[in-house]
Amino acid sequence: MSVHRSTRSTGTPMRPGEHVVVIGFGPVAARFVDDVADLAADGTIRLTVIGGEAEPAYNRVLVGEHAVGRAELATMGLADPEALSRSGVDVLLGTEVTRIDRSRRILRLTDGPTGESRELGYDRLVLATGARPNLPVLRGINPDPDAYEHLPAGVTALRDLRDARAVREVVDRRGRVVVLGGGVLGLEAALAASEVGCPVTVVHHAPWVMTRSLDAAGGALLGRALADAGVGVVSGTQAREVLLDEDRRFRGLLLDDGREVPGELLLLSIGVTARTELAAGAGLRTARGVVVDHELEADVEQRVFAIGDCAEVLCKDPSCQVCPAREGTGPSGLVGPGWRQAEWLAARVRAELEAVADGGTTVLAPLTEGPAGAVRLKAHQVELAAAGRVGGVPWEARPDGGSVVQWADGSAGTYAKLVLGPDRTLEGYIVLGLPRSAAGIGLLYDRGEAVPEDPSVLLRLDGPDAGSGESRATPESTLCHCAGVTAGRIADAVTEGARTVEEVSCATRAATGCGGCRSAVRELIEKHAAAAV
Repeated sequence: MSVHRSTRSTGTPMRPGEHVVVIGFGPVAARFVDDVADLAADGTIRLTVIGGEAEPAYNRVLVGEHAVGRAELATMGLADPEALSRSGVDVLLGTEVTRIDRSRRILRLTDGPTGESRELGYDRLVLATGARPNLPVLRGINPDPDAYEHLPAGVTALRDLRDARAVREVVDRRGRVVVLGGGVLGLEAALAASEVGCPVTVVHHAPWVMTRSLDAAGGALLGRALADAGVGVVSGTQAREVLLDEDRRFRGLLLDDGREVPGELLLLSIGVTARTELAAGAGLRTARGVVVDHELEADVEQRVFAIGDCAEVLCKDPSCQVCPAREGTGPSGLVGPGWRQAEWLAARVRAELEAVADGGTTVLAPLTEGPAGAVRLKAHQVELAAAGRVGGVPWEARPDGGSVVQWADGSAGTYAKLVLGPDRTLEGYIVLGLPRSAAGIGLLYDRGEAVPEDPSVLLRLDGPDAGSGESRATPESTLCHCAGVTAGRIADAVTEGARTVEEVSCATRAATGCGGCRSAVRELIEKHAAAAV
């Protein structure tokens, strides 16, 4: 990362010996802790991470896969508490932070198993509290957003390992599953449950699923692909009531039109809301998240930071000379942006410590946001990628000179739509059923590069004579978009002895996010292993 001399006041820079406390121990927090653990190991800083769950950080994106038996917990782990402890990191699991006293820089903690309370001091605080699932306001269910743990039996949002265990009980007996909400996580869970033999119905209020990411044509073709995969979709209607049996267990969902969708399990997938309660109680500014500037600062003293889904980047400081005012956004639900924030904040910690040691004031260049990350639906039966602006049709001219390119093959169930700016760079795209083309198009989008004069060449990556898209990847090609890992970096890991996806993940962090690149990573491993024979 480049550095520059800051044009803003940096407050009191971090000094050796300070105590850095991280609240939350999800994937984003784990990345920050991993990046500064060596500073704790050599005594440069004190580092404590506090997790509300009894388990250390794990890949939450794979919770649905775990619930249907397709991902083992051993492959989902993102942190080793014992190794961190040996490195000098204090790991507090099953611990809740109930209050932040910023005036005294004290945290009030409650131990989950014992209920005992104590205080913990800090010098710098990193909020990585993530997001909580939204609960629908329906009869038969408590709409209190803080009442998630008190949902009726058989109703879950599938957010953690405890939820996964409840889902596994139904899946193991091939029970009937109802998914409320047609977002990407709900659809992935629906497809996974259907694949192992569960009857599945998705109920979605809008005319087509993944409404925020797809246009009508893409939504219609995705709906047909879901039906072909055994997932029923009921769209364009609202749920009215959660029906319970005499034991207060879920037995069905009543819709506005009077239909009843029976089931043994209800998966809630209607979005998430940033966890801001702690920050609000500490007097920090909150909106759709904990409001931070582009340097991830949540307070004027620059002692409290926020990263990941709980953070809302919203810089409107009129004195800021390095970024324009921007509208904030709520939780993206994507792990990649949170990881980049964690890496940047860890780099800032190092830069400040180095600056103090050198007697200078050099700090990192402010964090800038790239294009919005792609939403990827990954299943054995259905593959979809979408990002950015996807509105518009090819036959309507755009005043700015941009254009829309669109293809559809109803018999094959494939669809592609490219929304091009005046300079032919991608403003957004949808690609269904064309995984290699999606990878190439996604790379152009991420890099801000123009599409070819004949965009149809992008679809030939999935043609019968195209060969493997992964095998033709250059060393600079990004294979893991969540972690930003290139094909060359993965090849280096294989050369150095990594022989499995898990070993490559440990060496490079590839395939530790959404998991969509696992097959590409596996193919690259096999390719290099064959070349070495």
